[in-house]
Amino acid sequence: MNEQDSQPTGGEVTHTGEFGKGAVRLDQGHVIGDGGIPARFENPGFRPHPLRGADLDEGAAKRAERIVGGLFLLSILGTLGFIVGYFLIPTESTVFVPGIGRMNAAHLVLGVCMALSLLGIGLGAVQWAKTLMNDHEAVEDRHPQRSADEDRRRFVEILNEGDRESQLSRRPLIKYALGGALGLFAVPVVLPLIGGLGPMPGDDLSVSFWNGEKEEDGSYPNEPLRLMRDPQNTPIKASEVTIGSVFHVMPEGLLDLEEHILEAKAKAAVIVMRLDPDDIKSQKEKDWGHQGIVAYSKICTHVGCPVGLYEQQTHHLLCPCHQSTFDVTQDCKVIFGPAKRPLPQLPITVDDEGYLISKGPFREATGPSFWERGSA
Repeated sequence: MNEQDSQPTGGEVTHTGEFGKGAVRLDQGHVIGDGGIPARFENPGFRPHPLRGADLDEGAAKRAERIVGGLFLLSILGTLGFIVGYFLIPTESTVFVPGIGRMNAAHLVLGVCMALSLLGIGLGAVQWAKTLMNDHEAVEDRHPQRSADEDRRRFVEILNEGDRESQLSRRPLIKYALGGALGLFAVPVVLPLIGGLGPMPGDDLSVSFWNGEKEEDGSYPNEPLRLMRDPQNTPIKASEVTIGSVFHVMPEGLLDLEEHILEAKAKAAVIVMRLDPDDIKSQKEKDWGHQGIVAYSKICTHVGCPVGLYEQQTHHLLCPCHQSTFDVTQDCKVIFGPAKRPLPQLPITVDDEGYLISKGPFREATGPSFWERGSA
């Protein structure tokens, strides 16, 4: 230890006397105290309790009451705005928001109204508690985990006192405004749940673009459609599909849709491969294909991920999301993973020019299962 260690800079080292007296600076190094701590600390007590404006002036209390009522009224207006916007604003309409860009108008209005509804209730409750409810400080000694019977009775009395101290009986504006805000706030929670349940999807989940456009009588033309490369949107000749090759396919005319292109593509996406016909073990797969060329839905039957990984040596299709594996030689039977159904096969043939076309739509719904799932 050198001189600097024994005598730090900043003045002489002062030893503490009676506990709690004589502060020790951080640059004073090691200081030997007199040891020990007191058996019991002195109760510092409370500072003088400051009174609020509402405690001293009834006019200030009335102003606070109007502020609380106004905040609850803001919540009511936000809830009513949510209800009106939910029914009147088209789901496809958009609006430009500075700093964000274009966004869905319904989402913007519903989000802002929901925020106002929550904000009004929250700020109103805080303002009510901080300005009008009785303001006092209390100390309670520690007690056993189970309260004594007397303490339990006192708890009931405290609840009753709280009911009186909230001044709901004296402040009818707060009582009715809060009741309206809390009562109406349940509507934005329940309304989307009920409104989002209908209408029933009908056959929308069971048919795809391969069925054609729905007729007025509810039927589908099921006309042949060319298989087009995705995303080039060019037709595919059977001679171009060699053994081991893979084509990602969509139906002819899908990109001509004016809206809901991605939804239509999600149900109609197809993957095309060519196998040696002798390797195909399913007769139905051979009959629905063309000289070893087969087409299957690209949408995994587990949760709808794109099945795009093809192993040409084993003829396995792999879903990259959860590793469901389908054997193409066995009509895309599931051989591993969480998927429970084979990939649906698209019947195909060739037209007079040698281009691959569909012989009909999928005979079952593509993608994950749903409770009313049936044949298309």
